[in-house]
Amino acid sequence: MTTNSSQIKPRPSWDSEEKSVFSSGIFFSARQAIRRHATGGNVLIAATVLALVAANIPGINSHYFEFWNQEVRLQLGDFNFFSHNGHPMSLLAFINDALMAIFFFTIGLEIKREILVGELSSFKQALLPIVGAIGGMVVPVLLYYLLAKGTDYADGAAIPMATDIAFSLGVLAMLGKRVPLSLKIFLTTLAVVDDIGGIIVIAAFYSTHIELSLLIYAALLFGLLLLGSVFRIKSKIFYLGIGGIIWFLFLNSGIHPTIAGVLVAFSVPATPVFAPKKYIKIIRRSISHFKGDDDDTELEKRTILDKEQMNWLKEVESASDKVISPLQDLEDSLHPIVNFFIVPLFAFANAGIFLLDMEPSSIFEGISLAIITALVAGKFLGILSFSWLAVKLGLAPMPAHSNWHMMASVSMLGGIGFTVSLFIATLTFSGSDAAQAALLAHSKLGIVAGSLIAGTAAFIWLHITMPKGVAPDADED
Repeated sequence: MTTNSSQIKPRPSWDSEEKSVFSSGIFFSARQAIRRHATGGNVLIAATVLALVAANIPGINSHYFEFWNQEVRLQLGDFNFFSHNGHPMSLLAFINDALMAIFFFTIGLEIKREILVGELSSFKQALLPIVGAIGGMVVPVLLYYLLAKGTDYADGAAIPMATDIAFSLGVLAMLGKRVPLSLKIFLTTLAVVDDIGGIIVIAAFYSTHIELSLLIYAALLFGLLLLGSVFRIKSKIFYLGIGGIIWFLFLNSGIHPTIAGVLVAFSVPATPVFAPKKYIKIIRRSISHFKGDDDDTELEKRTILDKEQMNWLKEVESASDKVISPLQDLEDSLHPIVNFFIVPLFAFANAGIFLLDMEPSSIFEGISLAIITALVAGKFLGILSFSWLAVKLGLAPMPAHSNWHMMASVSMLGGIGFTVSLFIATLTFSGSDAAQAALLAHSKLGIVAGSLIAGTAAFIWLHITMPKGVAPDADED
C-alpha cells in the first residue's frame, strides 16, 4: 500500500525569522505575572491532590475535617479581631474570609495595574479577551440555570462563571515555549475580567443584613486611604493596617469581607515618588564616589565599606525604593505569599471531598452534572463563540501567531474554574443542615471533575495542534 505524501499535512512549525521580530513588544510585567501564576498552579494541583487523599483515608479523614473547626483568635482583652458578630472565627472561616481577602486584594492590585499599564489599558488590545470573558460568564450561567431550574441548587448558577488563572496557565506552561506569549496574555486578561465578574457577583448576591453604621466608618477610612494615595504615601503599613480595619468592618457589616480587599487595592497609589530620570541621576552620582583614584584595584578587594560609602549605598537603596510604585511593590511582595501559601491552603481546606459514601453515578447527575456541563461545554462555547464574533465583525484582531485551533483549546482551558468556583460554592451552600452540606460536597466534586476534564482536553488539543519549535514571541528566560 502506497501513501500519497502530498496528502499528508506536516505539523506546522514556527518561522525562526519571525521570532526576532515579535519577541520585543511584550510587557515585562506580563511575562513575570504569567510565570508566577504558572508556577503557583503546580503547587495548587499538589494541594488539591493532598486534600482529596487526606479526606478519604480512614482514620485520617476525621482529623482532616475536624481540624478546620478550630477557633482562631487575635485577642486584646475581650476584643477578638478575628470574630464575626461576636463569635470567634473557625479556621476554615479564617481562610475563606480573611486570607482570601488578601487573595482578592492582590487581584485588585492586578486589575488596577492592567487598567493603567497592562492589556486593559488599550481598548483595542483588551476588547477580544473582554468579549471572550463575557461569553465565558454568560453562557455557563445560562446553561447551568437551564439544567438546575426548579431544583434546590438553582442558586449556584454563578459557580461555573470563573476561570482559575493559576491552573490554566500551569497547563499552558507544560507545553513550554511552543505556546505564543500573546495567547498566554489573552488567557491571563480573560481570567482577570472573569475575576471582575466574580467580584461583582460576590458583592451583589452574597451580602446579608447591612449594618449601615459600620459601613459609614469603613467609608471614612477608605476616604483616608484615598487621601494617602493623593499625597503618595508609600508606607505598606499605612495601607495594610487601615485596610485590615476596613476588612473587619466589612466582615461585621453584612458585606462580604473579600470586597474590602478589592476596594483597598484600588486606593494604593500606582505613581512612584521618583521619576526614573531622577533615580538614574542619583545612581550615577552615588556610583561616582566608588571610583578609585588611579585604578579600580581597590574596588576589587572584599573589604568593609567606610561610613561615606555606606551613606551613598543607603541613598541608592532609598532611591530604588522610591522609584517603585506602592502598587507594584505590594503586588510583587504579596504574589509569592498568595500563590504559594494562601491559595494552596484554601484548596487544601476546601477541596477535600469524602468520596467513599458517594455513588459513582452521582457525578453524572444533579448539581455535579450541571457544574461539569457548564464548565466544560459552557465555557468552551461561550469564550470561543464570542471571540469568533468579535474577530469576524472586525472589532478585535486575533492574538499574534495563533489560529482557531489554539483559540478553541484556550477556550476549553477557561473551563478550569477551581479557586473562585470553590469560593462561590462555599458562599452559596453555607448552611449547616445536611442538605446544604451534601450540595456543597457534590458541587465541589463537579468543580474538581469539570476542571480536570477541561484541563486535560485542552492540553491534548494544544499538544496535537501546536506548531513544533519555539513560538516567535515565546517567554524569554
